[in-house]
Amino acid sequence: MKKIVSTTEAPAAVGPYSQAVRVGQMVFTAGQIPLNPQTGQIVSDDIAEQTRQVLNNLSAVLDAENLTVDHIVKTTVFMTDLGEFQTMNEVYASYFGDQPPARSTVQVSALPRGARVEIDCIAISDQTPAGKQLSVDVGE
Repeated sequence: MKKIVSTTEAPAAVGPYSQAVRVGQMVFTAGQIPLNPQTGQIVSDDIAEQTRQVLNNLSAVLDAENLTVDHIVKTTVFMTDLGEFQTMNEVYASYFGDQPPARSTVQVSALPRGARVEIDCIAISDQTPAGKQLSVDVGE
C-alpha cells in the first residue's frame, strides 16, 4: 500500500505530485528546491544557502515519517552549474557525516523557480508503518 506523505514544515507541492510517498519501509521524496516553507520564496541566490534549505526541506519531509537523514540510502542532486559543485558538496557533507548515502549528481539546463539546486532521496526505515521493527540479515 502506498501512503502519501505531507507536511507543512516543507514547501507544499507546486504541481500534481506528493512531497513523498511511503511504500512499506521505503520513502521516496519529490525533488526539493530551496523554497522557504513559510514564504514560498527561494531563500537566496547563494548555492550554499540554497543547498542548506533544500536539505532542511528534505529533513522536514522525512521527519513527517519519523525518519532522519541517517535513513537516506540514495540521493539525486540536480544543479544548474556544476562549477558550484564544491560548495554544494561541502554543505551536503555536513548533513551526512562519515556514512553518506549513494548519490548521483547531474547538471541540468534549468530548475523550477530559478533554483540552482534540487535534491530528491530514497530513505529506508527500520520500522514498518505499524511500528514493528524489522531485522535484515545480510550475511558475511
